[in-house]
Amino acid sequence: MDQNEQIPSGVLLVDKAQDMTSHDVVAIARRSLGIKKIGHCGTLDPMATGLLMLVIGKATKIQDLLMSEDKEYVGSLTLGATTNTQDAKGEIVEERPYDEVSEEGVREAFAKYTGHFEQIPPMVSAIKKDGVPLYKLARKGQEVVREPRPIYVTGYEISRIELPEVDFVVQCSKGFYVRTYAHDIGADLGCGAHLSALRRTRSGKFTLERAITVDQLKNEDRADLVNSFISLAEISLMRGA
Repeated sequence: MDQNEQIPSGVLLVDKAQDMTSHDVVAIARRSLGIKKIGHCGTLDPMATGLLMLVIGKATKIQDLLMSEDKEYVGSLTLGATTNTQDAKGEIVEERPYDEVSEEGVREAFAKYTGHFEQIPPMVSAIKKDGVPLYKLARKGQEVVREPRPIYVTGYEISRIELPEVDFVVQCSKGFYVRTYAHDIGADLGCGAHLSALRRTRSGKFTLERAITVDQLKNEDRADLVNSFISLAEISLMRGA
């Protein structure tokens, strides 16, 4: 890109594919757009798919603002097995029977986690302890005491119960760990559980409707990608600013 050319600014919505990190998507965007000043709003684990918001150019200044908004996820949990990462990518640390779990019991467990409550962040989170991200300590087999954090759930729906699997949708605050949600529901049911699928479908007022795929991000012309940006002016209107 010509150094005298103004760097395009805005938010680009990407539907992240499975088995890639959020930073992988940023790296692809930097190559495709020829722009270094790109960040993302809220990490999605490699296992997860869905809405990843890229802030580009001047939009990096509102990164924290956009990250603070409520999210919606579609997920699945699997009863009967607890893992060391609270999701399907981890190693199973305990297996317990789930044959006595009823549909009513599942619904009661979900109902407990609504409104405002506290959650203990998982060891595989990016929260830092003495300057070191917890996930780096977890890789070394270390576990440290984590302080509970206030979060909230504004709504949820259970869309399928076919034990040991339960599909759900949850609307929640920033800082909410869906893997811990699944883990805690499994603990309450007495059989354990882990998160087996996750897709982010909304962040604030942004949805997957205007998202491009990772393949599009890799292969489309730069001009077409720039045309997919949501401008700072439109973001202000969307947020009622």
